[in-house]
Amino acid sequence: MEMKGTPAAHGYRMPAEWEPHSQCWMGWPERPDNWRNNAVHAQKVFAEVATAISKFEPVTVCANAAQWENARSQLPHNIRVTEMSMNDSWFRDTGPTIVVTSNATVPRVAGIDWNFNSWGGVDDGCYKDWSLDLLVAQKILAIERLPRFPQSLILEGGSIHVDGEGTCLTTEECLLNKNRNPHLSKVQIEDELKAYLGVKKIMWLPRGLYCDDDTNGHIDNMCCFAKPGVVLLSWTDDETDPQYERSVEAFSVLSNTTDAKGRKLEIIKLHVPGPLYMTDEEAAGVIQDGEAKPRLPGTRLAASYVNFYIANGGIITPQFGDKKWDDEAVCVLSQVFPNHEVVAVEGAREIVLGGGNIHCITQQQPAIPSAAP
Repeated sequence: MEMKGTPAAHGYRMPAEWEPHSQCWMGWPERPDNWRNNAVHAQKVFAEVATAISKFEPVTVCANAAQWENARSQLPHNIRVTEMSMNDSWFRDTGPTIVVTSNATVPRVAGIDWNFNSWGGVDDGCYKDWSLDLLVAQKILAIERLPRFPQSLILEGGSIHVDGEGTCLTTEECLLNKNRNPHLSKVQIEDELKAYLGVKKIMWLPRGLYCDDDTNGHIDNMCCFAKPGVVLLSWTDDETDPQYERSVEAFSVLSNTTDAKGRKLEIIKLHVPGPLYMTDEEAAGVIQDGEAKPRLPGTRLAASYVNFYIANGGIITPQFGDKKWDDEAVCVLSQVFPNHEVVAVEGAREIVLGGGNIHCITQQQPAIPSAAP
């Protein structure tokens, strides 16, 4: 069912990620021009992520027809595996943004189907054909029989993060990039976010993580809400690292603003690993056929511990093989989320080789809220 008007006009809002979920959606990687060695390593880690999340909430994994049997064999039986065509498996960005309302006169849960152009279009994006990805959100909403709000705005789920209380975090580097919506001004994009996410205030960080070129600086690699009034920020103390300037810049912006409720933000630093770089062996395993963005040896990886997933009672966080900062990230997240079990996924480097991490490959479906009294 297609909904008329905007979500906010019907009382919908995008809930914070820590609010209850009914399930999590994921795709299944396979394209050999993005995932090395025909995605065998990535599939193993995707299965580990799905299994970890399934301990806390139901998980549905979608796989292309040729991969359904393979996915089913690698995943535990409590995970639903369904057939769905896709160009790649970044469900944070191609799946729907699901919104909720306590308004009893409309369905309590609905989905926003954003427009998508492979993170920049034919000349600047990650692959040349994204026609199947354009249908992923619509298919998920159809499977769940949820109403759909179509949107012409080109936007990926990884470019926004909300606190559930009226505030949205994003980056100018991504949403104001000329390869997304060059016909819209900053104010016009803000108006769309407010009308569709049900937020009152947009916090703009200038830039995302250093070398997050695939997404043009998605917020979910740089900064996220941990609770209302509290953010986690990717950080480094190394002044020679180009990330330092970006982190300090973001810290300054966050320190000098308030959220939609008028609160000053508490900023918790989450140190980045490495720096980490793609090895010759890793790059050699990717088929460079011109259909997808090249994966070149020596490329700095956009690795960030901010790119974790909040499940119902669990924090699923990447580990990159950098013991000092891997351990530090688990420690910080355990302190920030004392009521959640922190589950560290070893081998998340395989996901970042493809251009993202755990948050990028997951999409939560919020639980049905109770009706307003």
